[in-house]
Amino acid sequence: MGTKREEKKLLDLFDRLTSEQQEKLIAFAELLTEASPGVASATEPVIIPRPARETVTMAIRRLVRAYPMLDRRRLMGEAAQLMAQHALQGRPSVEVIDELEKVFARHYEQSKGKGERRRVK
Repeated sequence: MGTKREEKKLLDLFDRLTSEQQEKLIAFAELLTEASPGVASATEPVIIPRPARETVTMAIRRLVRAYPMLDRRRLMGEAAQLMAQHALQGRPSVEVIDELEKVFARHYEQSKGKGERRRVK
């Protein structure tokens, strides 16, 4: 839990953001804190079709639900970087979402490979 000073700083920064940036920050915070009890034991991704006109925020939420077995802390750096490219540098959302899907799939393949190596030993 943060100190009052840290909470105030976070709220001050939040207040300076546009409503779209606030939505993205909230989605990223949800990515970091979301936990689905009992779902994390899933071994295969849940196929959730990509809707037309999906925002980066919506894509992150969809991918978190599609890959409940992944450690979100390992995804945080890459997801934050991609979200920043979209929000701060204007990279098109379609490109960012394509890249996010690749990141989640790559992390899944890596985690699947680690699980198989553990079983072989």
